[in-house]
Amino acid sequence: MKLRTAALLTVALLFVGLVPSASAQSDPSRWAQAIDAFDADAPNRPQGAIVLTGSSSFARWRTMEADLEPLTVVPRGFGGSTMADVLHYVDRLVKPYAPRAVVIYEGDNDTFYGVDPMTIAGQAKQVVAKIHAASPDTRVYLLSVKPSLARVNAWDKAQETTALYKKIAASDDRLFFIDVATPFLNADGTVMDDVFVDDGLHLNDKGNMIWAKAIKNVLMQHEAQFEMPKASGQ
Repeated sequence: MKLRTAALLTVALLFVGLVPSASAQSDPSRWAQAIDAFDADAPNRPQGAIVLTGSSSFARWRTMEADLEPLTVVPRGFGGSTMADVLHYVDRLVKPYAPRAVVIYEGDNDTFYGVDPMTIAGQAKQVVAKIHAASPDTRVYLLSVKPSLARVNAWDKAQETTALYKKIAASDDRLFFIDVATPFLNADGTVMDDVFVDDGLHLNDKGNMIWAKAIKNVLMQHEAQFEMPKASGQ
């Protein structure tokens, strides 16, 4: 029932124009103000840290820095963005921080808007290529697309996109895959119904705890060693 209600809500929002159309989401200039704000804030952020960029699951994660301690991170999530948006702005999202690692969460909005998984994966490869052109040793982490009550109709495409991300990550030892989908699924494969706010899409406090743990567990395996000098006061 909850899945059906969420699907009907999505249709209703599309009808009244509250959900961006595919044509609207293809214009990266809608994020110009947000990117300008990142540029202005860049001098206040550390060099050589971990940049996390992507859509609202990052942008609304207000406790990101505390949740990922002792890792040093730079939050760079922007609203309802897509992989095409990250590709358009990747130089401004990444280069100013000379990060040792970049974490990307996209595909959620893309698949909802009907973008083909192969297109999303191709854009992801271009993003990685741009990052490595500027900084060959930077590690890049691709997150799976998380499930949600609101976007059950796009879940098949989301899973296709995730499978392609895994292949990309397996192609280069500087790339890593983080599964943030499985932790939100019940044993029978259905989506947990107590991890979202009322829109059935964005995470509540419980959801963010699960989300943070899944991401931190992988990052700590590879990135914790670079925080040791800071942690020991050296």
